[in-house]
This record gives sequence, C-alpha cells and structure tokens, in this order.
Amino acid sequence: MNKLKNSHIAGITGLMLLIAFGLHWAGLAQWKDYVLIASSLFAGYFIAIKAFKALRMKAFSIELLVTIAVIGALIIGEYVESAVVTFLFIFGAYLESRTLEKTRSSLRNLIDQTPTEATVIRPEGHVKVPVEEVIKGDRVLIRSGEKVAVDGAIVSGRALIVEAAITGESVPVSKSMGDRVFSGTIIDNGYIEVTADRVGNDTTFAKIIEMVEEAQESKTTTQKFLDRFANIYTPTIVVLSILVYVFSRNVELALTFLVIACPGALVISAPVSMVAGIGNGARNGVLVKGGEIMEKLSKVDLVIFDKTGTLTKGKPEVTEVKSWGMEENTLLRLVAEAERLSEHHLGQTIVAEARKRELALSEEPQDVTIIKGGGMVATVAGRHLAIGNRKLMADQGVSIAEQVDAYAIQREKAGNTAVLIAVDKQLAGVISIADQIKPEAKSTIQQLRHAGVKQAIMLTGDNRHTAQLVGDELGLDAVHAELLPQDKVKWVNELKNQGYRVAMVGDGINDAPALATADVGLAMGVGGTDISMEAADIVLMSDRLDQFAHAYSLSKVTVRNMQQNTIMAVSTVILLLTGVLLGKIFLASGMLVHELSVLLVTLNAVRLIRYRARGKYRNETRRPTSHSTIIQMSDSA
Repeated sequence: MNKLKNSHIAGITGLMLLIAFGLHWAGLAQWKDYVLIASSLFAGYFIAIKAFKALRMKAFSIELLVTIAVIGALIIGEYVESAVVTFLFIFGAYLESRTLEKTRSSLRNLIDQTPTEATVIRPEGHVKVPVEEVIKGDRVLIRSGEKVAVDGAIVSGRALIVEAAITGESVPVSKSMGDRVFSGTIIDNGYIEVTADRVGNDTTFAKIIEMVEEAQESKTTTQKFLDRFANIYTPTIVVLSILVYVFSRNVELALTFLVIACPGALVISAPVSMVAGIGNGARNGVLVKGGEIMEKLSKVDLVIFDKTGTLTKGKPEVTEVKSWGMEENTLLRLVAEAERLSEHHLGQTIVAEARKRELALSEEPQDVTIIKGGGMVATVAGRHLAIGNRKLMADQGVSIAEQVDAYAIQREKAGNTAVLIAVDKQLAGVISIADQIKPEAKSTIQQLRHAGVKQAIMLTGDNRHTAQLVGDELGLDAVHAELLPQDKVKWVNELKNQGYRVAMVGDGINDAPALATADVGLAMGVGGTDISMEAADIVLMSDRLDQFAHAYSLSKVTVRNMQQNTIMAVSTVILLLTGVLLGKIFLASGMLVHELSVLLVTLNAVRLIRYRARGKYRNETRRPTSHSTIIQMSDSA
C-alpha cells in the first residue's frame, strides 16, 4: 500500500464510517451494520494482502495480527470495532508514510538537484545533450543559473559557484581557471568552460547520492536486534492471545490483546531516527555510511587528526629557497620538473612557485620513484635528485652538514616544513614551505571536547618542530611527528588497545590505512583523495572541520532520539496491555492509542532533520592535568 493508495483507502473508509454514524442516528441499524461490514472488508482486504505477502516471506507482520483480529470481530458481530480498527490502521499507515517522507527529504532533495543536461562544445558549435551522453574529455560550457553536470577543471572563465549540494555551504565560492568544479553545483554568477574528467555515476555528486541511499538502507545494531525480536515477539503474542481466551473465555478480550500488543512503534523506533539523522548529515555536507557508523561515532572518546589538509589549510606556500653550490632558481626549476609527476601537496606547491617565478619547465623527469612518508627520487637532465626529509637523505646515502641541519631546524622551529634536496648525492638546498592552521580548527576541538571527546592528538609525517607548533596552538593533548603510514596504524591500534574508541580524521593517501583501522574513519571529501574517501566511514564534503563537530553532536543526538523512541514504544505497549487485562482499554480505543504512538515516534525522529549543533562552547582549551598513557607511548611506534 503506497502513500497515495493509503490516503484513498482511508478517505473511503472514513466516509463509510460517517455514513454508518448517520444511519445509526436515523434508526437504520441493519443498514448501519451493512456499511460497517463493507468498510471492514474493503480496508481489511488491503491489510490482509500485505499480511499474506509477509507470510510468503516467512515473516509474522503486524498486518497479520490486525487481519486475525478483524476476522474475529466480524465473526462475533463486533462490526463497529472491526470497521474502526481497519480505518485507524490504514489512516495510521498513511500518516506514518507521509511523516517518513520528511525523514527522507534530504535524499529526495539531492536527487532533485541532479543535472539532466549539459552544453557541450563540439566542432559544429554548442550542443545541448542529456547528461548521460557527456563523455570523459568533453569540454562543457556552464552559464549563470545553470547546474554543473560533470566533475572537472575549469579551462576558461570565472564564476561564483554555490556548492551546497556537495559541501553543505550555501555561500558562493569564487572559482577560475585551474580550479575544480563538481556535478550538482550551481553557477550563481559568471561563465566557465570545464574539461570533464568524471561523468555520470563517477561524479562526486552521484557518489554522494549512492552513499546516502546505502546508508539509509543499512541497519544499526539496535535495528538488527529489534528485527530479530519482532520475529519472535509476533508469534508469541498470537500464542498469548489464545491463552487469554482459554483462561477468560472472552473472545473480544483476546482479540483486543492481540491487536494492542502489535509492536508497530517499536519496529520503526530505530530506523526512523537513523534515516532522519543520516539525512540531516547529508544536508550539512556530512556523509555517514550507515546507521552502525552513527552509533560508533556517538561512542568515540579519542580523536586523531592528521596535520596537513586536515588541521591546516593544505594550501602551503614556498617561503624561502636556500641553495648551496648552485643558483636558487636553477635548484627550484630542477625540483619543480621532478615534482610535476608527484601528487603530494608539497610537491605541487614547489611546482606552483616555479611557475609563479616564470621558470621554464621543459625537462621530462626519468626514473621517478615516490617514497611514501619520505619524498621522491628522480633523474632530471641527467642529474639524480633526492627530494624529501632527513630519513630519505639517510636512505640515499646523503650526508647533512651541521650548518645545513641547523638551518633546516631553524626554519622548522619557525613553523615551516623544510624540504631537503640532494643533487647527485650532494645536499644542494632546502626549500621552506609553510601552511596555515584552519580558522575553525581550534573551536572545533573545543566543541568536540565539550561534546564528550577526552583526548585529541595529532599524527603526522611532518617534522616535529612544525607539528608541535600547530599542536601547541590548538591545545592538543599529544603530537607525534615524522611518522610513516604504518606508524600511524600502530598508533591507532595502540590507542584502541588502551580502551579508547578512536576516530581518525585525514585527507591523504597515507592516511587511508589509519582511517580503515580506526573505529571510525573520517575523510576530508573535496580536498581529500578517492582512496581516503573509500577507506573512511564518514566523508566531510567540504574542507571545514566544524562539519566534524556537527557530525559528532548529531550522532549523539540521533542515538539518544532512537533510545527515546524505543522507550516510548515499549512503555506504550506495556501500558496498553495492562489496561486491556484490567478491562479499561477496548479494541478501538486501544488501536487509536497504538497508532498515535507510532505517529509520535515518527514525529520525534523528524525533529532530527532540522537539528544544528550549538555554536556556543567554552572558550578555554582544556589541557590534560596529568600525563596520559598515550603520551607515554614510545615515539618509535
């Protein structure tokens, strides 16, 4: 019975009840009974069909209990009871489905925002085609007011773009040549041309819809328990109602017991809360990959942050180039030519600085090897380059002079990442790169602490001086630097073994193993990599950390809402059954209260759709009062 059909059935049976009421007042008792029987059979047919379908799937549904009760009421001549029960059940189902639609409104709104066509630049001119016909490599034109239909890089033009569908942020973002745009976003003002590199189901927007759909269909631990409980509970109630009849010899009492004990509100108490909570997250740029993840997040008491791109903006700039034995720009050009093949943000920063200085990058690097957590080696114009940290230099057999190491340390203490460069096994220079802490990072950590997080620490591959500066500024409980990906995994496992419920937040490829190992992994979506997004349980679709604070608070409110619903549902059943056995509640009135409890549970869950975490938190940054076990762990981990 879909929503439209339920509304029609409820309308017809409601009208028939009014007619029966009129016939009663007119003294036409026989005709009144005919109308009540017709109303019961009409609505009961649809209830029975659903009960039969459930039985074929070997499931004992609520509809089965109602069907048995209606048949029994008709047999014993309780026509008013049978007609009222079927009407209330159908009307309750209609109200429930209509209210549930609101909990899925976020997904429906996302689907409604899906672009349907795109303007592609072809040799014959500008051609408008269905979005399914756009292929990778097409050049797509988007004007003011139009939706972006593909993921890709801007090759021409400038525009203000509303990315609310992706990031949850309603303020337009200015983008120009070289910047990436995403399907589902809207051009507020301007004109751009984009080369499509992701189309159709591969776009970020399509993946968001897929993730939300899968998340809303997934089940929490509580839901799985309630499903198993319902399968045992329903046949148990049938047996108990038979026993009630055996001991009381009162058919009406047994039938009332049967219907009133329906676990309708209990069965939907958990899923309706989770659907609403996950929908709220999607509206605010937080993709939670299932109800079970929401439950796990609510229990997190320790958060691990990566540094670059997570706590910092991830858009560093070269602050100084220092060279020994060659001219600065020559060194910078050689390094930039090698780094063109690197996807690391520091490498791309060096390339950007070379282009800013208008240095010609013409040589193709050879024998390029990317060393995770270390840097890279390559051959450029016949010269062997090693670009990275001290560990890489040691592995490459490059000795670091005392004055060079002192210079690098001095730059690191000033908040820079010092990238060491060796040319032909000789240390030739240091490129200093600095990043800025995200403006919302400090307040986010305070919000997390206020909401229940006991420890906040940083694990990073960056140097310890820069990392400690960031940690001190943000008031973190511990900072561990110069770590390889496997070191981060060891830390996560160690902290889990200490009894913490661990969440890991990161954005890079080197974070993916730790994200997968943590109890809950969170990836920075737009700024992050595909691998980290796949490994994560939750994706923050903008680069804003305050989305994490919202997700954490939302998880706690959602789980609390689910618990409230379960308590309300169980309490209603207990009170109703007590009233039935005491002879205070009858079939029609009990059914009314039962349907109202279902509606109340659903309405309580709908409140989650508009939930927003409070922004007022304590201003102080709490520091640990004593050394915790996590700080005592060896840095060699």
